[in-house]
Amino acid sequence: MIIKVLGPGCSKCSKTEAIVKEAVAEAGVTATVEKITDLLAIGSYGVFGTPAVVVNEEVKSVGKIPKKEDVITWITA
Repeated sequence: MIIKVLGPGCSKCSKTEAIVKEAVAEAGVTATVEKITDLLAIGSYGVFGTPAVVVNEEVKSVGKIPKKEDVITWITA
């Protein structure tokens, strides 16, 4: 599983990355968490608000910090 956190590096983006990593550890799944800061790469997902979370190339969250419980649901479903 590949999880991408999209954002330029703002505090909300960093918090989102931390939540995603916590969720992966808690759920016990094998996943790679990537931080994408390149604006062209972010735009290629049709995302115009950050932070955003992409799980296996599917956009799950845009423009807000997701709840850890929601991330766990996305990665264990």
